[in-house]
Amino acid sequence: MPIKKILIVDDSPTERYALSEALTKNGYQVITAETGEEGIAKSKSELPDLILMDVVMPGMNGYQATRTISRDEATRAIPVIICTTKGQETDKIWGMRQGAYDYLVKPVDHTELLARIKAIG
Repeated sequence: MPIKKILIVDDSPTERYALSEALTKNGYQVITAETGEEGIAKSKSELPDLILMDVVMPGMNGYQATRTISRDEATRAIPVIICTTKGQETDKIWGMRQGAYDYLVKPVDHTELLARIKAIG
């Protein structure tokens, strides 16, 4: 299934803007959410083809949101790529255990991100 619609979940307006710009320039439809809770709600209402998930956010963090999305019948088929500043090997392992499809450390290299998105879809 080709990736067309991508949900970006990040509390940083700068990060959301940078990712949105890179993705829309490459033909993707982008939806954004500022919190883990909003990300879960939009994953159900919008049913994106892919979710880019930050980890460090107020309220529900990205690990919790990823776990919720990956275990929900309605959203479990949506791949989640965690994009975070948390770059320790234990962080990556924990992220993948929560149901993430892939894990990128910020600052996200847009060329690398686009290559990984193409690999999925």
